[in-house]
Amino acid sequence: MSTEAAIEPTYGNWRRPRRAGLGPFGLLGTVGVFGGLVVVLLASLASLQAAMVIGTPFVLGLVPMAVRTPDGRNLYQLVTLRIGWSRRRARGEHLYVSGPLSARPEGRFAPPGMLSGVVALEGRDAYDRPFGVLHHRRRNLYTIVLRCEPDGGSLVDPDQVDTWVALWGEWLSRLAHEPGLRGASVVVETAPDPGTRLATEVLPRLAADAPPAARAVMQEVVDDYPSASSEMNSYITLTYAPVGGPRRDPEDVVTDLAIRVPSLLTGLVSAGGGVAEPLDVEQIAEVVRVAYDPACAADVLSVRAEHGRTGLEWIDAGPVAAVETVDAYQHDSGVSRTWLLTLAPRGTVRSSVLRTMLDASAGTRRKRVALLYRPIDPATSARIVEADRRTAQFMATSGRGMVQARAAAEVRAAEQAASEEATGAGLVEFSLMLTITVDRPDQLDDASVVVRNLTGAARISMRQANRMQAAAFSCTLPTGILPWEQTMLPHELQEAM
Repeated sequence: MSTEAAIEPTYGNWRRPRRAGLGPFGLLGTVGVFGGLVVVLLASLASLQAAMVIGTPFVLGLVPMAVRTPDGRNLYQLVTLRIGWSRRRARGEHLYVSGPLSARPEGRFAPPGMLSGVVALEGRDAYDRPFGVLHHRRRNLYTIVLRCEPDGGSLVDPDQVDTWVALWGEWLSRLAHEPGLRGASVVVETAPDPGTRLATEVLPRLAADAPPAARAVMQEVVDDYPSASSEMNSYITLTYAPVGGPRRDPEDVVTDLAIRVPSLLTGLVSAGGGVAEPLDVEQIAEVVRVAYDPACAADVLSVRAEHGRTGLEWIDAGPVAAVETVDAYQHDSGVSRTWLLTLAPRGTVRSSVLRTMLDASAGTRRKRVALLYRPIDPATSARIVEADRRTAQFMATSGRGMVQARAAAEVRAAEQAASEEATGAGLVEFSLMLTITVDRPDQLDDASVVVRNLTGAARISMRQANRMQAAAFSCTLPTGILPWEQTMLPHELQEAM
């Protein structure tokens, strides 16, 4: 009798986008290098002294662009970040106060920062289900939020997991064909169970004539089980630009999105998303309210369980007060710290690579893991994979020794990506952000230790979002904030730097 061991599938083949340019210089730096050489050569025709006078400023200006941090930033970008933080502190923009006692004319608790210009709209899809739409007026973008309950990976055959991954990849590739889609995100939020969910489900269902022993057992389960359990919520946000021009009426855009919601939900269910549904405006406001004030989570759950709804409006979903520091963001009853992905796992990984990061962590009030996706249209995808293939072949033929061996692996990965793209696969840029919320500032050091353990198990590298904690906190909320849409410089110009 012979047995064949099951082989668990592996995944990978992602590659960091390459900057166009010479060595550490981006495209702008490379243009500056060659332009400076031309100017210096022309000046040298007059005199050597003139060439030195003209060439020295060019060298001093290009050296900061050649020095890069581990996450790819040059010195100019670091200085710009520090100057921006100093200016925000000088203007008091790192402080936020709302409510009737604040200086705000409306006297409400509106969300702060990048969510301050957001207006909540509501529509109904083809099945007459209400869904909320967040209109980012500053960027004229519209976000819909979907909630799903993914099937767990325990006791599931590897073949089924591989099928789910393939269908999820197909769902992501279809996003590149969504008209006007600017980006998507998957937010997985975990928190200790407040102890009220199980009680509201079990206690009302106890029969009045049940034996005392049975009632005592159920009461003990309700009292003890929540202390060792946790809640997990998964959200998918899709952010669109209006198709047909920026002056299009918001009601027409909501009607257009209502047609797309059913097909998007169907794709999520087939990819292992379990029960999927759109969130209405009230539910989105509840998620944001709990994120800013974790202490009210039990109250929100109990009110919804008792009355079916909370009546919370988007204009009241923000905190009463918030303070941003260099490495933390304090808001109402919580203090948060956010980390950014700097290096994805090298080589191949298994489907459970992020399992420890997504599970609830002891000693934290709430934790959110946000995967950000930027689908690329098919025409641009073809140009990118062909350019990567040519670059990888050049590096493989120009290196020696170990450099050549690593470049050979790059060639195989680039060839595989080009082959898969030619057969219809999509190309997506992705990143990851992690936010941990605790009760007190002195617990942030322990949270940092937890994050180091989680990133080590997941084989990824992350760093703190220093001097931009408030913005990073907003990006991990299921509200459709896309980092590349919030920058002052266009995304293409940033890549050139």
